[in-house]
Amino acid sequence: MAPRIVTDQRPISAQHPLAEFYRQEFVKHRRCLQKQRPYYSESAISDVEHALTKILGQLEQLCRCDNADRIVGSILKQFDLVTRLSAWTDPTHTH
Repeated sequence: MAPRIVTDQRPISAQHPLAEFYRQEFVKHRRCLQKQRPYYSESAISDVEHALTKILGQLEQLCRCDNADRIVGSILKQFDLVTRLSAWTDPTHTH
């Protein structure tokens, strides 16, 4: 019997692949925010967590819009202003 590998990421749903892709991106921002917790006030963390929870709850609906890529992409950019996740993962910013 092959060993079972457990991951914290859900598999991408064939039914809603776009929503699942974006869900994973928002979860990355949540993890990044948690690592930065000491650098922000509890109020700021709480506000961003609330916003992330709200977006994740509306993600399926947002992804059904004709311009979902633009809408959700814009929201992701706003979160990136706080977490700076893209700067951490952008290969042009490595030392």
